Amino acid sequence: MTRVFHAPGTTPIDPPPGLKQLPSPGEMFVSPKLHEALKKEPGLAQLVPGRERGLIRAHGLAHPDELYAYIGVARDQLKGGRPVTSYGRPYTDDETVEPSTLDIVRFTLAGVVLLPLAVYLSVCARLSAASRARRLAALRLVGLSKKGVQRVNAAETVAAALLGALVGLGSYASANQLISRIGLPGFRWYPSDGSLAVSATLVCLIGCPALAWFAGAFGARKAASNPLAVRRTGVEKPPVKWGLLPLLPGLGIVTGYCVAGATGHAPRDTPLSSILMPLAVVLVGIGLVLSLPILSRSLARSVAHTSRSLPVGLAMRRNEVEPGGVLRVATGLVLLVYAASLAQGVLIELDQVSKNTSPVQSYGLPLDGITQERQKAFEAVEGVRGHGMYAHSWSNSEVEFPPVIYAMVATCSQLRGIVPDIGRCPEGRPFRVTNPRETYNQDSRPGADFPFHLRNAAGELLVRTVRVPKEQVGFRDEAGISPLSSGDVVVPPTFLPEGFRPEGATLILAGSSAPDSVRSVLDGIGGVDPTAKVDTPGVVVTALQQITVVKTILAMGMILGLVIGVAAYVVAAADRAVERRPQVTALALLGARTRTLRAVQVVQVVVPLTVGLVLAVLAGKAAESSYLVSGGGAIFWDAAGVPLLLACALGAVVIAALGSLPLIGRRIDPELIRRD
Repeated sequence: MTRVFHAPGTTPIDPPPGLKQLPSPGEMFVSPKLHEALKKEPGLAQLVPGRERGLIRAHGLAHPDELYAYIGVARDQLKGGRPVTSYGRPYTDDETVEPSTLDIVRFTLAGVVLLPLAVYLSVCARLSAASRARRLAALRLVGLSKKGVQRVNAAETVAAALLGALVGLGSYASANQLISRIGLPGFRWYPSDGSLAVSATLVCLIGCPALAWFAGAFGARKAASNPLAVRRTGVEKPPVKWGLLPLLPGLGIVTGYCVAGATGHAPRDTPLSSILMPLAVVLVGIGLVLSLPILSRSLARSVAHTSRSLPVGLAMRRNEVEPGGVLRVATGLVLLVYAASLAQGVLIELDQVSKNTSPVQSYGLPLDGITQERQKAFEAVEGVRGHGMYAHSWSNSEVEFPPVIYAMVATCSQLRGIVPDIGRCPEGRPFRVTNPRETYNQDSRPGADFPFHLRNAAGELLVRTVRVPKEQVGFRDEAGISPLSSGDVVVPPTFLPEGFRPEGATLILAGSSAPDSVRSVLDGIGGVDPTAKVDTPGVVVTALQQITVVKTILAMGMILGLVIGVAAYVVAAADRAVERRPQVTALALLGARTRTLRAVQVVQVVVPLTVGLVLAVLAGKAAESSYLVSGGGAIFWDAAGVPLLLACALGAVVIAALGSLPLIGRRIDPELIRRD
């Protein structure tokens, strides 16, 4: 929720976007979503005090679900305000997500969506490849040039791609109108915000046909260069070994980062990593595609030599002489599993960015302008299990860097609620704290005296001296978000006279770091004082929404990639079945049963696909770990994601097997044999 508290000044100004006038003290304008929330949750009214005057219109909001309010208050109620002369200018806040992380998100989306899309386009460009190749070869034999044959094929593909691009843009426009009103998990948007710009439309209308042109020209290269080789009895050339070349350096870079992370020498956001990591991901992805026919042919040859099963032998012989068919059928699903593992690594890093890794979440509230009654109300908020006042010593010395110490005013039980991992605490006596992982404050020497200024509600000033005690207590702060530092002094509340507080002190509250608990405490603090400024170390509250949006975008990208990958498999498998009909008919005429032919079809698809998916899982997990190592996070190895990846791979194999069964029919068409 974003709340703008406005106190009228002497100079009139124009209202902010979405409003016709500014709210007067005691009035407020709210967004439509907040208006609905206030009806469902009356308790939210304590966060937005005032009488609702109207709603903020759409052009004053970022999206329909935004919780936004302009609240009018009196000048004496506005703490820490600043003069405002105009509204409506662009404002850039601090970065909530690092640009390097967003670059990786874009790169991952490109891998999850564009790689399967490229495979899908290449597969579609080869639809009915056998019959079309014979037609193109006939054109070549009657005198058409090589380039002419390629242009004919490319022109046909471009016409289909242009029609598809127009249908796709129309489908997107309809989907944008529908989904923007329904919303996605975590965010919604206005339909106008999701409309395609002219530049994006031109990219789609020009880019898709351009890709189709190159794919069509490449697909006709074989028929144009050697038309006699496209006859059904033509033997496909074996794949060359250089297809393994991209895979080796890519795996080398990935392995290097994994070894660096395992040995404790992980690089931390170095410029070289921003170059090597994307390069390694691309090389491994290309290597997986190019090495699949090589590995499939080698495996098929060895299995065919040793197998005594007729279906397995027939399937492996087919894969041995036609390894390119494996590339078309299995590439989309292999790349999808590989990209899904990378996307999982990005989600892990985003989770580290947004989540407090400490079991304790602390809250800091400056006590200036807060009454003692309100302070006690803050300390009694539900979910708060420890509290204390944190202040520094005062000095009017002319020395540029005078010695200073920090003191925490709290009992031992209150302190344990803030810092659970602390040693035995002497109740009722001052002591200093030390952390072996931090540099000790050299000013905090035992026996040194430091003055602290204390004030009461009437403004009376009192100076108390704190002497650094010899007694020390150790504590640990693995997450690095504890308010205490090594060398700080802890004094009991009896150190303060009745009604006095340290000048410039900060009230420290602590509770569980569970998201529900954090939300409950923040709501409670807002209920005590809606304008209270709260510091939440370890959690960037404003970043949680944006990270949710990023996660949703990644999830949508993975869903799109899944749909495209499965579509590429279905198209490739159906096309391959059409090409295989004469061979299947010949085997049927020779006496092969339908059950045997279906087993052959399943085996020749499932075996190479399984090999490719195993490689994709291994390479994907290695690439994911190397990305996490290069990103400088706390998590390098994510074993929790392995079952999900294996389940996805198993599901792909099952889909491939089930999709292969209907491709073998019971009807025998001898005409397919006579044509040969």
